[in-house]
Amino acid sequence: MGNSYEDECRRSLAEEQAKSLAETNDWEHVDRERVHQDWDVLYREITAFLDGGSQPGDQHIQELVRRHFDIVCRFYTPSRQAYVGMSLFYAEDEAMRAFHDSYHPELVGFLGAAIAVFAEQGSGFAPSADAEVSA
Repeated sequence: MGNSYEDECRRSLAEEQAKSLAETNDWEHVDRERVHQDWDVLYREITAFLDGGSQPGDQHIQELVRRHFDIVCRFYTPSRQAYVGMSLFYAEDEAMRAFHDSYHPELVGFLGAAIAVFAEQGSGFAPSADAEVSA
């Protein structure tokens, strides 16, 4: 990824999240406790695969990224660029990096690479039919 693309992704994330926050009274509709539980389960699964030598583009990893995307869609449905921007935010924001590092010191980089593959493949930037199903 080049700097201008990364800048576009950061900008898309900021703009889309601001719009969504304004339209939904700060994501009032989101069951945040459930979201955090689902992310916890998901991050533990990804960590197990990461320790097992999986690669970001592996099909089973991409299926987990699809689940991550579906959880994100409980807040709003990001564009491809905003979703990549989210992975950059995870890496660049100290609190987000620390949160992800609590699962595995390589999770942020691995998840960012896996999100980049997901975005490149463009396998549908709409929530899947079972997006509300708990992990």
